[in-house]
Amino acid sequence: MNTQLVICGVDEAGRGPLAGAVYAAAVILDPLRPIVGLADSKTLSEKKRDYLAIQIKENALAWAIASCSAVEIDEINILQASLLAMKRAIEQLNVLPGRVLVDGPHCPKIDIAAQGIIKGDSKVQEIAAASILAKTARDHEMYQMHTLYPQYDFAKHKGYPTAHHLKLLAEHGASEIHRRSYAPVRRVLGV
Repeated sequence: MNTQLVICGVDEAGRGPLAGAVYAAAVILDPLRPIVGLADSKTLSEKKRDYLAIQIKENALAWAIASCSAVEIDEINILQASLLAMKRAIEQLNVLPGRVLVDGPHCPKIDIAAQGIIKGDSKVQEIAAASILAKTARDHEMYQMHTLYPQYDFAKHKGYPTAHHLKLLAEHGASEIHRRSYAPVRRVLGV
């Protein structure tokens, strides 16, 4: 296989939430095993995303998922944490890509040619696949966090700043997985 031709798609999930890690995925699709239905994860139902995540893991040439914790997000900011999660995912791949295509304008610092593509998750199949893996991995984590912190109802809002989440945050204060650098959390902490 000519690694020059191997394209890796990369995307993240979870920049906007007030709690939990930011996730990134890197995917190299197998042209001999196409996956029908790949699209930007935000346009798919949760059931469809879960189905496609299994298809991607079973049929892709290579895939990897990585994250940056809420503590890391607070230390280096959400953009840098997103890029670090992307770098971690790319470095975990067991197939070396010749080129990396990233959703959005920013690329992680890697030793492989990389290009940012605005709305890449709706234009490039590899990026769409990465968006699905990142989103399903993050949602899975938030279901786990719901069992640890049921008072925040993470299973419902996944940490996003919905009116329901903000109400629960005001009632219960910040948990260990809330991002202390985000304004709504800072307000609750009184800083």
